[in-house]
Amino acid sequence: MTYQRIALAFDGPVAVLTLKHPEVMNAIGARMLDELQRAVVALADPAHGARCLLITGAGSAFCTGANLADPDRDMTASAGATLRAGYHPFLLALRDLDMPIVSAVNGAAAGVGMSLAIMADMVCASKNAYFLQAFARIGLVPDGGATFLLPRLIGWGRAMELSLMAEKLPADKALDWGLVNRLYDDPAALMDGAMGIARQLANGPRSLALIRRAYWESTRNSYEQQLDQEARLQIVAGQTADFKEGVTAFREKRPAQFKGS
Repeated sequence: MTYQRIALAFDGPVAVLTLKHPEVMNAIGARMLDELQRAVVALADPAHGARCLLITGAGSAFCTGANLADPDRDMTASAGATLRAGYHPFLLALRDLDMPIVSAVNGAAAGVGMSLAIMADMVCASKNAYFLQAFARIGLVPDGGATFLLPRLIGWGRAMELSLMAEKLPADKALDWGLVNRLYDDPAALMDGAMGIARQLANGPRSLALIRRAYWESTRNSYEQQLDQEARLQIVAGQTADFKEGVTAFREKRPAQFKGS
């Protein structure tokens, strides 16, 4: 499968998805969005062997949101219709991927680009990166799941501040707030560090995918429902070869060799 606005490569069990339109700081246009949708569908196929996804941006930015100057943009469609037809299928498919996701934020992550970055299970950033809820600057509301994710990650007050004031949040402050998991000195160190995390997750047990599923499903469950869901997922995890290997390795006092099955 060929792409023009993204790149999808495989480094062993790690899939690396790169937003690749640096001329517009990787802003998402119609072509890139279509390619992102196709890439996630491809990643959902276990035949490729990937067990972790790393998302980053080419050049000096991660993603600066929607490309408002995109020549392929459907000018007749409302902003809401574009979200429902294009972004929502992509984001839901990304949420449902059966593998951990790491983001490597190498520069600006603004608008829906910020939503994409913070959707990852592990958010890595370089010190020159920043996050921006830019929607109020152009008279729109946050989208891409930002109003769902931000209050859960950093609290109601800080989420409101970011969205209403539309001010840049530097990466070091984002780390203090809990929006970022790992901070690196520069983009080169960022990619090394993020890839190291991705490889660690890719070589982990099958239960890692079940863990992220449990957390996502917790957002719509009562406490009682979540207890039941944990039991259901534990049954699945307990039937995996990785569980058997983990117990055997524990008893033999050696590192476990997980296969993701």
